[in-house]
Amino acid sequence: MNYVIDFMTPDDWEQVRDIYLDGIATGHATFETNAPDWDQWDAGHLEVCRLVARDGAKILGWAALSAVSRRQAYAGVAEVSLYIAADARGQGVGRKLMAALIVDSETQGFWTLQASIFPENQASIALHLKHGFRELGRRERIAKLHGGWRDTVVLERRSRAAGLD
Repeated sequence: MNYVIDFMTPDDWEQVRDIYLDGIATGHATFETNAPDWDQWDAGHLEVCRLVARDGAKILGWAALSAVSRRQAYAGVAEVSLYIAADARGQGVGRKLMAALIVDSETQGFWTLQASIFPENQASIALHLKHGFRELGRRERIAKLHGGWRDTVVLERRSRAAGLD
């Protein structure tokens, strides 16, 4: 597989959305039950740190950050979203996207990245742990999905560039 990590553009949205829908279909990637349109997605994610893994014209995965708060005190804290196309999973795409996202986030001045992951999504938890995230705890029965309660594992990564690791 020959791909590059690149900045996401609005032209990538159709493929990004398809990958997001694949993640939604697993039932273990997000509390969302449908992918938004571009305008909604764009409004919900920071303008910086939007990356894709691109193999020619094909998008293999994507990563983006969302603000955790509008308060200025939290300007350097963001929530990670990272999704890999079903046919690209297990091939190192997530590892390269996460590494690039961390570098980009630190360049942009973020000091903490956080993630809430379903405990069943062991591959995502392992990916985060390999990239310096630590498990903070588990939120039990935090929300309902498809009529049942779901837990999440809460992880965070403190920036080495900011001297917080």
